[in-house]
Amino acid sequence: MIDNLNDIKALILVAQTGSFTKAAAQLGVSQSALSHTIKSLENQLNLRLLHRTTRSVSPTPVGEQFLKKIEPLLSQIDLEINNLSQFHNTLAGNIRIHATDHVINYLVWDKLIPIIKKYPEINVEIATDYKFTDIVAERYDMGIRIGMHIDKDMISRRISHDIKMAVVASSEYFKQNQIPITPDDLITHNCINMRLPTKGGIMGWDFKDSNGQIFDKHVDGQLTFNQVPMLIKAAKDHLGIIWVQEDRIQDELASGELVKVLDDWAMTYEGYYLYYPHRQESNPLFMLFVNSLKL
Repeated sequence: MIDNLNDIKALILVAQTGSFTKAAAQLGVSQSALSHTIKSLENQLNLRLLHRTTRSVSPTPVGEQFLKKIEPLLSQIDLEINNLSQFHNTLAGNIRIHATDHVINYLVWDKLIPIIKKYPEINVEIATDYKFTDIVAERYDMGIRIGMHIDKDMISRRISHDIKMAVVASSEYFKQNQIPITPDDLITHNCINMRLPTKGGIMGWDFKDSNGQIFDKHVDGQLTFNQVPMLIKAAKDHLGIIWVQEDRIQDELASGELVKVLDDWAMTYEGYYLYYPHRQESNPLFMLFVNSLKL
């Protein structure tokens, strides 16, 4: 008999992350405590559930079978417990969201505030970065990405209109440098780059010509960042040209602090989508967030 179902949840997380270190960090416990928990669970079942090496952790064949049968049952238990909140005329539980800072600040935050204020028993965790995170493996309830990057096995709901990109620099910068007329002219400019977190490469700047053909430019400059707010800050400090979502710089464009160029070549992307595993759709707490965020 298993003493604590949380021990099984811990096992699932270790298997999903492939790491005691990552799983312990997410659970808020020490690595040694988590290792002791899993060892105790294996002793109770008299089964070896995980292969352990110095570099990785993976389920044994019997561990795979155990997880395959038990994980859906635990998910159903969590769902039914959340559903009980309807009998208290309120909603309670935990929601974990993964997105970029742009999405949270410009699309989501104002819609979350009423929910947080109305339902004090709801706990919301928001993680922001630029990685293509596996939300199931990392135990997020939902993620937000541009539509073309949504995994095919996920349900998605659109939460934004199309996203227009802009090439901008400060008016002071353009007083000292000639305004580019075509993307090819960027070769003579100090362009501020963005390094992608997934592969470590520098992000190309996408453009669309008069025939609708999309192409990208790899530009050069003194500065490279891995966070968009620093791109904007550097541009406002007259250090070069950036390529950024236009809605992030509306105030700067309106005031004239930043000046937009190459607008006839501007790239527009499909909007952002909220995405999640299909099993969540029967959870009233979860659907409150979905219905509040979608267009």
